[in-house]
Order: sequence, then structure tokens, then C-alpha cells
Amino acid sequence: MSAAGEPARVGPGRAGRLLQFLDRLPVTGKIGIVVLLFWLITVLTVQLWPIADPLMMAGRRLQPPSGANWLGTDALGRDVLSRTLHGAAYTIPVAFMVVVSAVIIGSSVGAAAGYLGGWTDAVIMRAADVTLSFPPILLAMTVAATLGPGLPNAGLAMVIVWWPIYARLMRAQVLEVRTREHVEAAIAGGAGKTRVLVVHILPLCWTPTLINATMDFGQVALLAASLSFIGLGAVPPSPEWGSMISEGAAKFYSWWIAFGPGMAILSVVLATSFLGDGLRDLFDRRGPK
Repeated sequence: MSAAGEPARVGPGRAGRLLQFLDRLPVTGKIGIVVLLFWLITVLTVQLWPIADPLMMAGRRLQPPSGANWLGTDALGRDVLSRTLHGAAYTIPVAFMVVVSAVIIGSSVGAAAGYLGGWTDAVIMRAADVTLSFPPILLAMTVAATLGPGLPNAGLAMVIVWWPIYARLMRAQVLEVRTREHVEAAIAGGAGKTRVLVVHILPLCWTPTLINATMDFGQVALLAASLSFIGLGAVPPSPEWGSMISEGAAKFYSWWIAFGPGMAILSVVLATSFLGDGLRDLFDRRGPK
């Protein structure tokens, strides 16, 4: 009971806060969440679905879409729809790991550069500038070709490409937040450098990074598919989206081979763009209401 004799008010639980968040999210952001949830469920459960084996023949070669094979068959008679759905288990986890790794590495060194300054800032930022001076696809191709084909090597190549983006973004946020009064008060109160950075600065720096990581997810998935398209990613017969599009390019008039994975990549890129825009509008108080 409160002092006035009225029942104490209890704030909304986690489910309530989640519903409030979803209610405030723009429609495009909600569409992005639905699409990404579909692909997440697909990645986790596709092995249990009653569909054809993606590596085995499911009909005659190069059959167009039909009732038996909704997206037709490829040059080896494998079901294109099944391979597209199973391909999510290759592309999406790689994109997720690349984004998470790039955020952790880039944000860590960027925060150190922005807070410590001096030679630490100079060395980290010059390394980021050198990396960013190369076109992303060219640098990723070079690293992947050096390491050899395979999704793990392609993922490592993409982390090397992406970490400077988050380093520069986090450094800019730290430089802005470190001048605020509550940080100066913490320093005056005797707080150590680590505590000031972790407790008083970093919690206020994550929103731009979260939004950027959300929008980058689709771009990383596209880059992973691009590396597989040119033979530097997934190794056949893995049903990875990029390698499937490469097979479809070799059979130009059998358009359905590339249609499924192409639409899958498009859906992921659009969904992450929609969700990122929605998060930006939600968190940016100066943005649309």
C-alpha cells in the first residue's frame, strides 16, 4: 500500500514493454520484424519441414514451377523451393555472426580510441581509414581468395571489411558523450577510467550502433551471397543463396532457378532496411512522430 492508502502501481512487465515497443514502431518496421521472424523460424526448424531433400533429386531436370515443385527444379533435378528454404540456414547465420563480430570488435576499439585519444586514437583510426579506402566487395574478395573458399573464410573476410564502420561510429558517439556534465561529475567524484567508460558513457552510445547493425544485416547477407556467387563462399552442393543464383545464371532461360534465392535475398535486405528505418524514427526524438 502507498502512503495515501492506495494500491501501489506496478509498471508493465517485459511482455508489456515489448507490446508498447511494437505499438510505437512504424508499420514498415513491423513488416520487417515479421519477415525476419519468418526467416529465423525457417533457419531453426527447416530440417523438420515435410519438404524435399535439398541435395536429392525431386523430379526431372530443369522443370518449370508446377504443383509438384512450386519453384521448379534445377539442372540436377533438385527442388528449388526446398533449396531456397534450406539456404537460409547458410546465409543468415553467417550474416548474423559477421554483424555481431564486427559490432563487438569495432565498438570496442572505437570506444577506446574516442575515450583514450592520443596515439591510441591515431593508430586505430588510421587502420580503419586504410581498410575503408578499399571498396568493400574488392577487399572481401581479396581476403576470401587468400584464405580459400568456404563460408567461415568468407565470414572472416566480411568482418575485416565491416569492423571499421562501427569503430568510427562508436568513436564519434564517445567523443560526444564524454563532454556531458554527468561524465565530468563522475570523473570529479574519483571514478576510474574503466568505470566512466563502461557505466557513464557506453550506455548512451548504443542506439546508433543498433540501428546501423540492423540495416547492415541485409547488406552483409547480400555480400555473403555475392562471395558465394563468384565461388569464394559456400562450396557446392550446399544450397546457399549466392551459389544457387550462380547456377541460375548458367541456365539463363531457366529463370526459376535464381528466382527463389533472389527473392529471399531481396526480402532480407528490404526487411532489415524497413526495421532499421523504423528504429531510427522511434529512437530519434527529432524524427517523425
